[in-house]
Amino acid sequence: MHTHPPQAQGDDAAYSFCPKCGAALVSRQLKTGDPERRVCSACRFVFFLDPKVATGCIAELRQGIILLRRSIEPGYGRWVFPGGYVDRGERVEDAAVREMEEESRLRVQLTSLLGVYSYVGRPVVVIVYTGTVVDGRLEAADESLEAACFVPDRIPWNELAFSSTWDALADYASGRHGVQRPDPATRPKVF
Repeated sequence: MHTHPPQAQGDDAAYSFCPKCGAALVSRQLKTGDPERRVCSACRFVFFLDPKVATGCIAELRQGIILLRRSIEPGYGRWVFPGGYVDRGERVEDAAVREMEEESRLRVQLTSLLGVYSYVGRPVVVIVYTGTVVDGRLEAADESLEAACFVPDRIPWNELAFSSTWDALADYASGRHGVQRPDPATRPKVF
């Protein structure tokens, strides 16, 4: 992912004022069993802290999985597959193709949905596709220090940036190539 994720649902300090009337937001439980929500103290507007959707694509070139070494935080210097946030109103599939081209200069055709990755207490939902390269030349482009291709049994598991990167690559390498799932101790603690 490209930027710091939005605040988690329970982070009351993230938003203080109502976007409709400007009055103070307060935390209230609206229904039994629901978490507390940010509610306007004047107009009763409920400010839902919705999840942020990110997408990515795992594709191969020259029999290697395309990975990029990040040039930004979080995860500076660590490896990821091309991906990023979905813009409001953008199809998730189109965002995956766009991110691949922006970050690696490769155009892909999506072939399947690999998986959807979400984590307790984290606001980002990551939707990962597989794809086939149809045009372009691999290079480290937007937000990357380096671009490389790794054969599935040589993925740098202990140098991956995020848990979602590790989980998706483990699913891909074990499912597509029969590679034994990596040691869970190599899984990053960053989501």
